[in-house]
Amino acid sequence: MTIRTVPTRPILGQKPGTSGLRKRVSTFQESPYLENFVQAILDCLDGVEGQTLVVGGDGRFFNRRAIQTILKMAAANGVGRVLVGQDGLLSTPAASCVIRKYRAYGGIILSASHNPGGPEGDFGVKYNIGNGGPAPEKVTEAIFARTQTLGAYAILEAADLDLSRLGEQRLSGMVVEVIDPVADYVALMEELLDFEAIRRLFAGGFKMRFDAMHAITGPYASAILEGRLGAPAGTVVNGTPLPDFGGGHPDPNLHHCAALATLMNGPGAPDLGAASDGDGDRNLIHGKGLYVTPSDSLAVLAANAHLAPGYAKGLAGVARSMPTSRAVDRVAEKLGIACHETPTGWKFFGNLMDAGKVTLCGEESFGTGSAHVREKDGLWAVLLWLNILAVRGGDVAGLVRAHWQEFGRNYYTRHDYEGLDAGAAAALMDELRARLPELQGQKLGEETVATADDFSYTDPVDGSVSRGQGIRLLFASGARIVFRLSGTGTEGATLRVYVERYEKGRLEEDTQAFLAPLVRLAGEVAGIEARTGRRGPDVIT
Repeated sequence: MTIRTVPTRPILGQKPGTSGLRKRVSTFQESPYLENFVQAILDCLDGVEGQTLVVGGDGRFFNRRAIQTILKMAAANGVGRVLVGQDGLLSTPAASCVIRKYRAYGGIILSASHNPGGPEGDFGVKYNIGNGGPAPEKVTEAIFARTQTLGAYAILEAADLDLSRLGEQRLSGMVVEVIDPVADYVALMEELLDFEAIRRLFAGGFKMRFDAMHAITGPYASAILEGRLGAPAGTVVNGTPLPDFGGGHPDPNLHHCAALATLMNGPGAPDLGAASDGDGDRNLIHGKGLYVTPSDSLAVLAANAHLAPGYAKGLAGVARSMPTSRAVDRVAEKLGIACHETPTGWKFFGNLMDAGKVTLCGEESFGTGSAHVREKDGLWAVLLWLNILAVRGGDVAGLVRAHWQEFGRNYYTRHDYEGLDAGAAAALMDELRARLPELQGQKLGEETVATADDFSYTDPVDGSVSRGQGIRLLFASGARIVFRLSGTGTEGATLRVYVERYEKGRLEEDTQAFLAPLVRLAGEVAGIEARTGRRGPDVIT
């Protein structure tokens, strides 16, 4: 085996987004696109020689080929050991679990999360640091800077490894250990949650449907729900990971989980409906006749987490991304704990968890997690719901309605305008940003603007500042509208508009009807139709 140094030139646009670099599969297939980015990562890891890395992905198209390339490049760059999931598979939360358990230097995770897969779909690469979480901005900025100066990459000339065989193999001086991708994660769940109580729940006739969407969570859900907890065979559907996710879009929202939503709203619905996404870090929760928003789910979990063994001593604090509804804020206030508001992106929770300031955290984009790993964790959220239901009894809808009675209801919706012309979307945001001073105190319809700003965050742990994280209109009534451009797409731009109003008395209103005046106001103040040509959003959640 010999190391080959291959001359290359910088490739424009290799700037990681909120969670890694995501592009079309065809872009990553064009050598040296993948090689350049991986070399940039390795060049920015001071002291990685002889260290252990974790590598794995969600099984989407190009996952296997990319992992072979990464292994050979790691060997050529002096990495001492790599733990790789069998067949190249590792869910994102499981990868975080493995990094932390084995005290690895870090990990390279291959996924485009909830984006579509297949030859015409998306692919992604991100680096996670030694705490198991996504690299902070100072690291991703260094990686991007390196992509713009790169002159060569190093790769080992060697045959591909057999990643279906558990155990150790060698690539020159580097050890490659193929591990069971599920085992360590299952062991961690058993430490945190009352599996025996959940077994009794299923033994008593509790029924659920878990849609793995032909994505990575299938083997994990089957092993735990049907294998360890006694859920009937068939509880997990679409449980085999496929390179194209079975032709579906592995995003667990009502639009892409329409069959599950129809089941849960129909006669004979199971007690709980749930789903997870492409790489296993997101979740959907649906009770009989009641969809639970991710914001409400975070609030309910925070209020009841003490019922699970891993959280019996209480929560150190909670955190949510700025666009996420403020439902969890009210729970934190009652519990007497801090509630941190951060920019979107799980990396912002990492410092808070490492410093012991936060135990539970979540984002409105179907991501919920805790300090057990440093990623959001879709299946963990579902299992914590099961633990709570097993202890409290009742059903999902009853639990949520009881929560509303106690804390009030935050009516909340997100409207996504996808595939916009990037220039038009940026111009819309720039104009809004320029108008912020004049909007302050202005009467807009029935609302008066109390605060108009572009959200900025100062990390309470390391003092780093993140600016330009979303435009907020906070009204005197307590309602709010947030505008933000998403960083997870690969084509054009996605404008996300978040609308929220708190209500203490009227708890059973239709969300879209209740928020319609604010939705109209959002469209008018931003000039969405005039600037984008869109008369309505592509997806409503």
